[in-house]
Amino acid sequence: MRISSLSGLICFSLAVLSGGAIALEASVTARPQAVAPTKPYSSALEALRSGVRDYNKGNKLVAAQALEYAATQGQALALWKLGRMYADGDGVAHDDLKAFEYFSRLADQNAEESPDAPNAGVVSSAFVALGTYFLDGIKNSYVVADPVRAHDMFQYAASYFGDPNAQYNLGRLYLDGTGVAKDPRQAARWFNLAAEKGHYPSQALLGHMLLNGKGVPRERAKGLMWLILAREASDPVKDPWVSELYDSAFTVAADTDRKNALALLEHYLQSRH
Repeated sequence: MRISSLSGLICFSLAVLSGGAIALEASVTARPQAVAPTKPYSSALEALRSGVRDYNKGNKLVAAQALEYAATQGQALALWKLGRMYADGDGVAHDDLKAFEYFSRLADQNAEESPDAPNAGVVSSAFVALGTYFLDGIKNSYVVADPVRAHDMFQYAASYFGDPNAQYNLGRLYLDGTGVAKDPRQAARWFNLAAEKGHYPSQALLGHMLLNGKGVPRERAKGLMWLILAREASDPVKDPWVSELYDSAFTVAADTDRKNALALLEHYLQSRH
């Protein structure tokens, strides 16, 4: 069922964490718990700072203990960092379910955080991470694939927080028709919002769509402009697909389109200074 309001979103996330209580309880008892920190902390903020210092020094297991203490006190940055550590297997055993649970706690506790607040970035990132998990689900857990819920997570982060990663993921859902009806115009709209913020994957896909007129009016020069920006910002080793889109576009582009693209690029860059 589509979540239609913020309160519904919060209730849903809480239901995921408490719902399927048997499955959740089983998963918790089956997996080793984080070791409680033996070092006393005067506050959650002190624990957070200690965890960050230890992490930066490479003492990641010790850092996880301090961050766990801070997380139990509701420190948003600690919840986010622990989620990322378990998602990436960074200093701790890789565990997507634990990462999901940390991100869920962060999202539930801070969903109404102001978009201008210091913690808004990590809260928004938590919604994006949850959306990503709902796309495929987590194997052997209560988190099943649910593209509609993935859409709701991306939609909230994209609309309320203006998160470019969420806008990109939302665009991909509309482009592919995953969890929503296929709608290239909606896809291009979300890609454009993220592209304006320098999100190069969005720039690349938007450029490709405009260049070929895929579901949107064809604008060859503007499409080439976005592809130039995407190629310059991307790492050709990590994201070869961006360079491939650029190369294939410029190989067949007319000289006039290339010149117009460079003129648009110059105007675009000047307007941002």
